[in-house]
Amino acid sequence: MAIKVNTKPFGEIEIDEMQIIDFPEGILGFDFVKKFIILDADDDSPFKWMQAYDEKDLAFVIIMPISFMPTYELTISPGDYEAVKAEPGDELLVFAIVTIPDNPSLMTANLQGPIIINPASRLGRQAISLSDRYTVRHNILEEIKKHTGAGG
Repeated sequence: MAIKVNTKPFGEIEIDEMQIIDFPEGILGFDFVKKFIILDADDDSPFKWMQAYDEKDLAFVIIMPISFMPTYELTISPGDYEAVKAEPGDELLVFAIVTIPDNPSLMTANLQGPIIINPASRLGRQAISLSDRYTVRHNILEEIKKHTGAGG
C-alpha cells in the first residue's frame, strides 16, 4: 500500500509501506524514533538517506561500509542478530551513519555503531561492533585511497 511521507531531503514523497523498517530500540540519541525508511540519494551515489518515518526533519546520510572498505567485516554480538530476528550468516543490510563536516573531504563513517537491517523481518538496530579495528569516525576518503592506491 502506498503512503505519503514528509522527508528532509525530498519533501513529500510516496513510498510503499513495505519500505518502513522498525527499530524497536531506536538508534543512539534518538531512541524515541522507532520507524525509518531508506531512500537513495541519487542513482550513482553510494550514499543513502535513513529518514525517520514520523519526524520530517530527522534524516541521516548512510553508506554501506563495503562500498568504501572492501575488507569490512561485521562483528556483532548474538544479541544484535536476535534483535533483528537473524542469525550469523543471514543476509543483512549493513550501513554506517556518515558525518559530513564543512569540509566534505573530511567526512567520516561510524563503523563502531553499524546500522543492521534484516530485510526479511524489516527490523533494524544500531549494533555495537565487537572489532577494535573500527572507530566512530572512520575517514571515508582516506579509506578509499588505501584500497584503490589513489594518491591525494
